[in-house]
Amino acid sequence: MNLQGKVFQGKSWGYLGAIVFLLALWQYAAWSLQTPLLPTPQAAIAATIRLLEADLGKHFWVSTYRVVLSTLTAFLIGLPLGIIMGYEDRIDRFLAPLVYITYPIPKIVFLPLILLFLGLGDGSKIFLITFIVFFQILVTTRDAVRKVQSETISSLRSLGGNRFQVYRYVLLPASLPDVFTSLRLSMGTAIAVLFFAESFATTEGLGYFIMDSWSRAAPDEMFAGIIMMALLGVGLFIVVDFFDNIFCRWQHLNGYKEGK
Repeated sequence: MNLQGKVFQGKSWGYLGAIVFLLALWQYAAWSLQTPLLPTPQAAIAATIRLLEADLGKHFWVSTYRVVLSTLTAFLIGLPLGIIMGYEDRIDRFLAPLVYITYPIPKIVFLPLILLFLGLGDGSKIFLITFIVFFQILVTTRDAVRKVQSETISSLRSLGGNRFQVYRYVLLPASLPDVFTSLRLSMGTAIAVLFFAESFATTEGLGYFIMDSWSRAAPDEMFAGIIMMALLGVGLFIVVDFFDNIFCRWQHLNGYKEGK
């Protein structure tokens, strides 16, 4: 088995062990509390399978569309802008104060304004998630580029490298590991904001499904929605890991060797 296969196998066993542990903990809690408000894992999984044939699948794909489009938009805007800010001092001097003043503000407070201007449809929810994730990617990328040693850039310049090649062969590869770390953290934030945005003023999405099940006192259906939202988050995390292993392969191979 090659090195990448060993890394993948090790991760797979780790994830499987974590799932078994969480299910066992859930089962123990359900047995101990003996309340209809907390169904057993078997009941929740059975409800998930049953509801997928009804409307749960539709809500899942609506939420997937919203969070994937939002994260992708934030990435495509935040990555290049963060690299430019990190390398171009004049642009950074102009934009950095604006970014660092607005970054600590909880963006969720702008939801009433966003709903007012963009309405109750997909646009407002996609914009809110994009707005929040964008700042996380932007700040991380900008700071990662700032950490690149000037000697590395000077070496490329001395070999005749132009500005585009500095961006392409130095700044972008140097910032990607931190960007993917930021994306992993952003996945949790994006899912949380998605749930909040879908929990009112809408009739589609997993957030709506969970809150609707809660209001109808249907805990098995509510936990079915929670399971699907958890699977959505895990799926996005796996996708980020997949691209991280492709574009930052050198980092993972070196880390594995050092660990051995």
